[in-house]
Amino acid sequence: MELDLRINSKKRYEMFINKVPTTDVVWGLQSKEGWCACPSNNYENAEVMPFWSEKSYAMQCAIEEWKHYKPTPIPLEEFLYSWLSGMNEDNLLVGVNWNSKLIGLEVEPTDLFNELQNSMKY
Repeated sequence: MELDLRINSKKRYEMFINKVPTTDVVWGLQSKEGWCACPSNNYENAEVMPFWSEKSYAMQCAIEEWKHYKPTPIPLEEFLYSWLSGMNEDNLLVGVNWNSKLIGLEVEPTDLFNELQNSMKY
């Protein structure tokens, strides 16, 4: 089961890397109080901000304790040059295309920036 979760998380991550440069949009969850963030599943004392490649994926996570959040688009350029650098400065991790059970990869903002930059060169 653990291996299956890692494989599926990696597939959803790769989908994010491939999809976002084609749509120029990243999706986050926002409420009146601000953007969604939560404790890391993998690292003690770390916070994660989740983002998705599609609105429908973000909507799947806007349930239960996150039901007051709404999927909100972020232009890719703003995400790359403002969000990721700010998250890096704040020592936040990025949750990428988490599933409805809030399972997915957690990556360093600079690693995601580099992966997205590389995927946009083609």
